[in-house]
Amino acid sequence: MTEYWTGSSTTHIIVTHLVWCPKYRRRVLIGKIAKRVEALFIQCCQVNRWQIHELSIQKDHIHMMIQTHPREENARVVQLLKGGSSKIIREEFPELEEFLWGDSFWCDGYFAESIGSKNESTMRNYIHNQNKS
Repeated sequence: MTEYWTGSSTTHIIVTHLVWCPKYRRRVLIGKIAKRVEALFIQCCQVNRWQIHELSIQKDHIHMMIQTHPREENARVVQLLKGGSSKIIREEFPELEEFLWGDSFWCDGYFAESIGSKNESTMRNYIHNQNKS
């Protein structure tokens, strides 16, 4: 169960389900690339003091359940996760240029949905079981 976080004058639980894809929905999130993407997401979350509760990296998309602070907008959270990882992945895996021309590794958009405490376990199971379907 996700725990409440406290600040100097706040108590909060902000958990969001995020989904996004590589550019052109290419099936490139495998092997070393998937492991590096996961490490970059974890690093970004550590720096920003966020917590990933569930992460499923599929060949052509990402599912993440992430806890953030009330001062952060979803758009900014996604920008930091996608932007930082995109630059590094493209530098470390230049062979992707053949499939993903241009400057970005990720597609432009994303899906976001807030997770209430009542459906948290349902969402955890959904994300956790992505590889089994």
